[in-house]
Amino acid sequence: MKSKKIYFARNLLLSTVVLLAGCAAGVRKDAGAIVGERAVQRWNLLIQHQADKAYDFLAPGYRATTSREEYAKSMNNRPVAWKSVELVDSKCEQDVCTVHLKLAYNVAVNLHGAHEVKGNSPLEENWIRESDHWYVLPDNHPPSRKTPPKST
Repeated sequence: MKSKKIYFARNLLLSTVVLLAGCAAGVRKDAGAIVGERAVQRWNLLIQHQADKAYDFLAPGYRATTSREEYAKSMNNRPVAWKSVELVDSKCEQDVCTVHLKLAYNVAVNLHGAHEVKGNSPLEENWIRESDHWYVLPDNHPPSRKTPPKST
C-alpha cells in the first residue's frame, strides 16, 4: 500500500511540474506582442501630449542626438491632433521588429471657414532590441532640427 501512495504522489508531483512549466511558457510573451504593446503605449503618450515620456521609447542612438526637450516640443506642437491608435500587427526577426498601426487623427483646415478633417492613417514603425529592451527607430529627426546651410 505504501508503494502505491509513493507512486501516486510522485506522479502527481511530476504532473504538476509539467503543467506549471506549460503555463509559464504560455505566459511568456513573444517579441511581437511586447513590441506591439510598447508601440501602443508610446502612441498613447503622444496622443496625451506627453512626448517627454514617449521620449524614453526612442532608440538610444536617436536620444543621443536629440534632447528630450527638443523632441517634446516638436511632437507636442504638431498641427495634427492624434486621437487613437490601434495595433494591426507586428513581425519580428531576432532583434528587429516591424510594427503596423492604425492612427486616427483630426486636422484643422481653414478653407472657406474653419473645418476639422478626420482621418485614419496606416503607420509602420521599426523597433530594435538593445540591452534586452525594445526601442523605436524614428525615420527622421523632428522638423525642429536645423539643417546645415547649403554652400554656394
